[in-house]
Amino acid sequence: MELKKNYSVEGMTCSSCAEGIAKQLNKKGWQDVFVSYNDSKVEVVLHNESDDKEVRNEITKLGYTIVDNQPINAEKTDTVLVYFVVSAVLTIPLLLHMFIGWHFLQLPLVQFALSTPVVIIGMLHFGKSAWGSIKVMHLNMDVLITMGALMAYVYSIIGWLFFKDTVHNYLFFETSATIITLVLLGNLIESRSLKKTNSSIVELLSLQPQRARKIVNAFSENETLEDITVTQLKIQDLIHINEGDLVPADGVIYWGNAFIDESMITGESIPAQKTENNKVIAGTLVLSGSIKVLVEQVGHQTILSNMIELIKKSTQIKPKIQLWGDKVSEVFVPIVLVISIATFFISHFIFDIATRIAIMNSIAVLVISCPCAMGLATPTAVSVGVGKAAKEGILIKSGEVIERLQQIDTIIFDKTGTLTKGDFKIEKITYLADELLVNYILSELEKYSSHPLATTITKHLKYTGLPLVKFKQIEEIKGIGIKAIDNDNNIYQVGSKLILKTEDQSNDSQVYVTKNNELLASVNFKDTIRENAKDVIDYFKQNGIKTVLLSGDLNSKCNNVGQELGIDEIYGEQLPHEKLEIVKNYQETRKVAMVGDGINDAPALALAWVSIAIGSGTQIAMQTSDIILLNTKDFSSIIKSHEISKSIIVTIKQNLFWALIYNVIAIPVAAFGLLSPMIGAMSMAFSDVVVIGNSLRLKFKK
Repeated sequence: MELKKNYSVEGMTCSSCAEGIAKQLNKKGWQDVFVSYNDSKVEVVLHNESDDKEVRNEITKLGYTIVDNQPINAEKTDTVLVYFVVSAVLTIPLLLHMFIGWHFLQLPLVQFALSTPVVIIGMLHFGKSAWGSIKVMHLNMDVLITMGALMAYVYSIIGWLFFKDTVHNYLFFETSATIITLVLLGNLIESRSLKKTNSSIVELLSLQPQRARKIVNAFSENETLEDITVTQLKIQDLIHINEGDLVPADGVIYWGNAFIDESMITGESIPAQKTENNKVIAGTLVLSGSIKVLVEQVGHQTILSNMIELIKKSTQIKPKIQLWGDKVSEVFVPIVLVISIATFFISHFIFDIATRIAIMNSIAVLVISCPCAMGLATPTAVSVGVGKAAKEGILIKSGEVIERLQQIDTIIFDKTGTLTKGDFKIEKITYLADELLVNYILSELEKYSSHPLATTITKHLKYTGLPLVKFKQIEEIKGIGIKAIDNDNNIYQVGSKLILKTEDQSNDSQVYVTKNNELLASVNFKDTIRENAKDVIDYFKQNGIKTVLLSGDLNSKCNNVGQELGIDEIYGEQLPHEKLEIVKNYQETRKVAMVGDGINDAPALALAWVSIAIGSGTQIAMQTSDIILLNTKDFSSIIKSHEISKSIIVTIKQNLFWALIYNVIAIPVAAFGLLSPMIGAMSMAFSDVVVIGNSLRLKFKK
């Protein structure tokens, strides 16, 4: 039995460390591996329980430490901070000897004593990771830092011991210490910057309530309140929520009314008024009022928990653009090592440059190189962009979806509940049989359907009398309606005009009722187009994207909506399998986004290049979709999702360009001796910060 396991791992100092762990675990047979350098997490799908020990062994063998039952981020940052402070205190006197003529600072023994603790810190922080990466032949940035610092340190010791007359030509203890100190500073800034890229997750986590007031002896005169932890809540529990409380679980209001701030979940800034039978979402804030809620989802099943999980996993499936960066990163360190060695030999043996200068040029090549920036280019941009989208009530499931969304050239919309509000009202019922019987059949059978029209009927057409018919069999026929058989084997149907046997009986009604193929009644509904629907259609047309309406509703209804909105192509009266075929035909030559909300849309959503579900839709549509729009009041979220996807891809391209151009320019400059190793270390340390800073700009982009 497969088991998903998360490990907190200490010791990852760069994104290529994460790649090394993933590569090693993949090589050992675990294919479903996700390693996040951002929050020092490793997720593995284990084949059996014994795999846990083996995974732990493989990770620790690489030089990393697994930390159980405690948050890793804070500890990681604190460790780096301590290392940096100690290193800085020891490195500053080493640097001062170049500017202040204090004799004792010039002594090799003093410089050795000051630099050695710094080098030890460097080996503890970078050396373990470097050695682990060498063992799995996935060389990371720590190899370059470790080799550069050690070369300067060992060269200085050799000069001190064997060339006493000209010892000052060989002392580069300050170089080795400065390399480590500056890279630690870069790590510290990078670590804290990365936390900002995860700020949306932190904000969502802070919304998770810890306590709830459960109603004991619910639905009786002896109701009492019991204060419990949220983890103790169960489905079908009744809870009491007062003004100022966070909603502890997803549920439906059983009693009372309230104004609830749902902005962190849906992006809607105006508080929502909630009354009986309205749904509430865990983590939202009751601004005023008091309600009793019947719990429907708890723990990891709530919308809030799903949002957090989706954002965390957003970088798990990489955009194709990142594959290029990954390929470059794989060969980057070996190439740099070759360039560094070549720099020494060419400088010393061909251009007759002094040994100490040739070595310093070689070290500069090592420490100025930065493969990490390429590794951070995509996940940082995706993390910030997906977090920004979540604040707008848009859930994007993966980095690959972001890339696909900005490539679409066709967008297909369902009508009911998508382009229209789906908030129907019964306009007219035409009775051809006993009114009481028709009302009973409608209210009883439509309970078994999740279609918006069925929901409207059960909500507004309530039958309160005794059962008029006893049904022994009831089934829903997708895209058509509900079929039932009573005890006398009479066949009843409620559904679209497809249940009718004679064409001359059809009209512009949306729902029909039949008994043994005889028409008993027809129902007409009123629906309204969403406020922003016209703006959405205009936006995509202006961007050269073809718009299509695809619905199971009547042709007349679809044509009215499509013509009012200016949609390019309109398809009405389509069954689920016909919708699927139309999407399939488009996909043969085009890249299609499908927007829907109902269970009938699920197959088409699954097939589309990009699938977008309206958050008020059914659970299966939301599970099938790549993008979920939680703010159902703001249909322009579709525009925002497209704009955000374009901004993320542009940012990734900028990051990759910077990472590439930095190395293309910096490495030759260092090889020609135009940069000292210390300046190189400083440049390398801050190159990652530039990439992260560019990604963080997405948070403030409109």
